[in-house]
Amino acid sequence: MAQLETSIPRWMQFGKLNRPHQSRRLIEIKTDKGEKVGKGETGITRQLPWFETYEFLVHRYQDSCSPKDAKQFHLQIFKNGFTTDLFLPNTLINIYVRIGDLVSAHKLFDEMPNKNSVTWACLISGYNQNGMPDEACALFKGMICAGFIPNHYAFGSALRACQESGPGSLKLGMQIHGLISKTRHASDVVVCNVLISMYGSCLDSADHARCIFDGIGIKNSISWNSIISVYSQRGDAISAFELFSSMRREGLGFSFKPNEYTFGSLITAACSSLDSGLSLLEQMLTRVKKSGFLRDLYVGSALVSGFARFGLIDYAKNIFEQMSERNEVSMNGLMVGLVRQNQGEAAAEVFMEMKDLVGINIDSYVVLLSAFAEFVMLEEGRRKGREVHAYLIRTGLIDVKVAIGNGLVNMYSKCGAIRDACSVFRLMVDKDSVSWNSMISGLDQNECFEDAVISFCTMRRTGLMPSNFTLISTLSSCTSLGCLILGVQIHCEGLKLGLDLDVSVSNALLALYAETGCLTECQKVFSLMPEYDQVSWNSVIGALADSEASVSEAVRYLLDMMRAGWSPNRVTFINILSAMSSLSLSKLGHQIHALALKCSVADDSAIENALLCCYGKCGEMDDCEKIFARMSERRDDISWNSMISGYIHNELLHKAMDLVWFMMQRGQRLDCFTFATVLSACASVATLERGMEVHACGIRACSESDVVVGSALVDMYSKCGRIDYASRFFELMPVRNVYSWNSMISGYARHGHGDKALKLFTQMKQDGQPPDHVTFVGVLSACSHVGLVEEGFRHFKSMSEVYGLAPRMEHFSCVVDLLGRAGELDKVEDFINGMPMKPNVLIWRTVLGACCRANGRNTELGRRAAEMLLELEPQNAVNYVLLSNMYASGGKWEHVAKARMAMREAAAKKEAGCSWVTMKDETTIEADDPIISLSRRQMFISSPFFSSPINRYYRVAM
Repeated sequence: MAQLETSIPRWMQFGKLNRPHQSRRLIEIKTDKGEKVGKGETGITRQLPWFETYEFLVHRYQDSCSPKDAKQFHLQIFKNGFTTDLFLPNTLINIYVRIGDLVSAHKLFDEMPNKNSVTWACLISGYNQNGMPDEACALFKGMICAGFIPNHYAFGSALRACQESGPGSLKLGMQIHGLISKTRHASDVVVCNVLISMYGSCLDSADHARCIFDGIGIKNSISWNSIISVYSQRGDAISAFELFSSMRREGLGFSFKPNEYTFGSLITAACSSLDSGLSLLEQMLTRVKKSGFLRDLYVGSALVSGFARFGLIDYAKNIFEQMSERNEVSMNGLMVGLVRQNQGEAAAEVFMEMKDLVGINIDSYVVLLSAFAEFVMLEEGRRKGREVHAYLIRTGLIDVKVAIGNGLVNMYSKCGAIRDACSVFRLMVDKDSVSWNSMISGLDQNECFEDAVISFCTMRRTGLMPSNFTLISTLSSCTSLGCLILGVQIHCEGLKLGLDLDVSVSNALLALYAETGCLTECQKVFSLMPEYDQVSWNSVIGALADSEASVSEAVRYLLDMMRAGWSPNRVTFINILSAMSSLSLSKLGHQIHALALKCSVADDSAIENALLCCYGKCGEMDDCEKIFARMSERRDDISWNSMISGYIHNELLHKAMDLVWFMMQRGQRLDCFTFATVLSACASVATLERGMEVHACGIRACSESDVVVGSALVDMYSKCGRIDYASRFFELMPVRNVYSWNSMISGYARHGHGDKALKLFTQMKQDGQPPDHVTFVGVLSACSHVGLVEEGFRHFKSMSEVYGLAPRMEHFSCVVDLLGRAGELDKVEDFINGMPMKPNVLIWRTVLGACCRANGRNTELGRRAAEMLLELEPQNAVNYVLLSNMYASGGKWEHVAKARMAMREAAAKKEAGCSWVTMKDETTIEADDPIISLSRRQMFISSPFFSSPINRYYRVAM
């Protein structure tokens, strides 16, 4: 902040004042020792003329800072009859102001029979200097109402008071400006300097301040410092440094040159520029060294804070050590930089070294507490934080300083001690918006999302207005909870307060709408944002990429992002590649890969993992293997799992197993996802022996008790025909989730144990596990296998009425199958006509299958179902086979021949059935089609994973 000239200079108070016209009477003056002395004499009683007494009082008391001297001076004024004089009372008011006794100053002001503009200016300035700007503004209004014309110092003090009061006093400041423009002070450089500072502090725009600056005829150094400070406060480094260049050009031949305030403002401006800030800061360091201000406390502290902010801790430490004088500001600046670089231990060490050399203020303790939250060992940081907490309790600082309480809440929250944070918050006598923000943010970070939302509601009931930080943390909790309704309410409140224009708040809203699937609202929020950052683009691209129907939109936003001058980063590529994976868009995936190479981010392990997943889903395993081989030491668990999943997805189970064995040989730990993926693959091809071997590996890796692996084991055993193993393992699981229950219920239904499946479903509800869509597929299948039509319909209705789950196509298919197995084909057609969505292939195939089992009854319904199927899938041979079987079951052989003829005309080929035969060390696929059996080739693949110490081979028909 630039210097502001608002104090009353001594020459103004002493010059051209009408002294009282008194007769030449003699006055006695006593010293502090009670001696009666004259001017320049000691120990001799002498009577002085009034004018010599007047000068004696001025020289004796005008520079005093003692309350005792002030009272004695006050007494001498009344005792010697100088109350009608304005000079001495004005001087006394200044003394009272200097010692902070505003009560005595105002009392003297009220008792003065006569006042002038200097009297008013002295008291206005006094209130300003003692942090009472509202009282200063009120006194200035009183001065105008009393008919006094303010001098330039009264104007300066009043404007300074408006500046200190904040934007709320801007209207009064503009009124004062209008009054100034009608006086001779309109061009006064002192008044203009204060106007620049006032408009710079109270307005969002620097235009008013710049207009006043340009209108000053002869500028001084304070004028330049004031306008540079205005741009510095706004982070406009370019304008600040352009003004500095102009200052140097116009300052040639004049006495004003850059001083410590100039350099301090420029350093602050450089720190606010993320692009060129470091370069500007280094230039400032060079100029400061040449100007000799490096050892200055103010400039040195600013440089320490600046270099620490940009992570150049060595520079900051070097400047800190060169400073001839250090204070808490320079120490705090260095500590803040260390904390931002996650060097909490180093920051705490600086505090311990300097605490006895500099004055420790409240900010120092707040920074120290934040340093503990950045310790590598959070437990150690929490322990030291508790020690400082105990000291603050003993000193009583925690009870009187809100900032200390806020720092403790923040420290405990980041150290994972959320209960301690809540205790501190609850015991705080005074809470401000920062207190609530820290608490809500801490609850959100510690995954106490419901408590965070409740705290926000409590904060609003207390009458405190939320800030952008409040909304960001609360919206984050709403996103994690999937609480769209409350999130929309917070959005509306942000709109009313104008906080939605903040880019971070808008990003939080994008995350909320993306997570809850409201893509239209997400795009609308994005379109209304006044500015974007990298997070904004990534959020909207990620939201659209997660929806298969909006992948083309995600690509369009990616292109818009690049046209707007933003370069995609790792998050952008990961989001867009995940979309390519879900849709198996191989060609577009290659284009994105090329773009990543062009942007020099293709070697990032996260992007390589996304590419592995993308190419694996697209069937490009050759590309996967090339990327995987190139990754070498950059491989992590995700890389290995992506390759295994890719092999399994492309039905290359043997390669997946080889890779698993290779991982174990090289000491790579198999995580739960790896086991679950391989077990799922074993279940898909019903290879019980391989599944049991994987189970054994899971036992050795102590992963058997994991709920994900346990659920996969239940699913594998049930699909491999060992429902008894699945049931036994399910009962032994220490923890179960919805997937565990679903696997067991579906397994029972698949094996025809419908009664057990329904009984398990009842147990699931009793255990407090809410069912999901997959659960009801198993339950409805169970009802279908045992012919419980009424109970099936009851469960179907309970989905929406009890659990709020909208039935999907697979649930309607289960009901159709339920009616078909029960022989109630007449009800099937009515049920299909009442469906809220158009029937798809699954529904019509289920209907046709039911007609096949009806032994020729209701072939007309089967014929219509077949027509719909052949319209949707004319090349699928299964549809023709089902139609042929339906006619055959009813003995309609002519129609069977027509169905087979239509199949040949459509060139639909039925895949040959095959059997996996395992004999000793060989696994062979035997096809029932002789042509395939004769033409197939066999290859032998070595797989140590399936072997004893002697290599075993298994044979796979290709």
